Order: sequence, then C-alpha cells, then structure tokens
Amino acid sequence: MTKKAAKAPAKKPAAAAAPAPAPQAVPAESTKLGKAQLVDLMADQSTLTKKQSDDVFSSMLDLIVEALKGGKSVGLPGLGTLSVKDTAARTGVRPGTSDKIQIPAGKKVAFKVATTLKSSL
Repeated sequence: MTKKAAKAPAKKPAAAAAPAPAPQAVPAESTKLGKAQLVDLMADQSTLTKKQSDDVFSSMLDLIVEALKGGKSVGLPGLGTLSVKDTAARTGVRPGTSDKIQIPAGKKVAFKVATTLKSSL
C-alpha cells in the first residue's frame, strides 16, 4: 500500500478573501413594544417595582381574556373597545388546490379604536 499525498486546499479568489461584514446589531429602538418593555415603562412611570408591575400587567391581561371568554366587551379608555363577534359559516377555497371547503361558524375578537386616539394619529 502506498501513502496518499494530502491535497493542499485550493486558493480562494481575491474577492472572497475579504472578511465578511459583521452581523448587524438589533436596533436600539424597535417599532414593537412587548410585554417586558411595557412592564419596564410602567415601573418607571409609577412607584411600583418591576415585579409588582409585571403582576399588575399579567392580572389585567387575565381579566380581559376572562371577560372576552364570557362574551363581555372590554372598554379601554383612550385606546378602544375589545369585543367578541360571531362569524357566519361560509364557503372558502383551499389555497394551492382550489378545492371548495366549508368554513364553520365561529367567534373572533374585534377591536374598535377610540375616536380620541383615531383623531390624534
């Protein structure tokens, strides 16, 4: 048996030798406020700690969800009103195959923007 000679790696063209650009950092200011950012802002603008703000925020969301599940509408002054609407059964088309399908009746959450907010945007 003979020993095989190891192949030297191929040389890269000059254009590929340049280092790749560094990945972009996440912008400091995003267009979306998540729960953590809202809790931080609530803690900063009140006398509550972040833990207390998180508890209050979570409790408020739980109360809103329970009210909507119970069929009630929830008014948020200066923001709008969340309510549950019934949707009718309808015929739809399955994407890709164009088959007609029956979509059953159901419920959806609707949001109506407050006029004060709408006029100030």
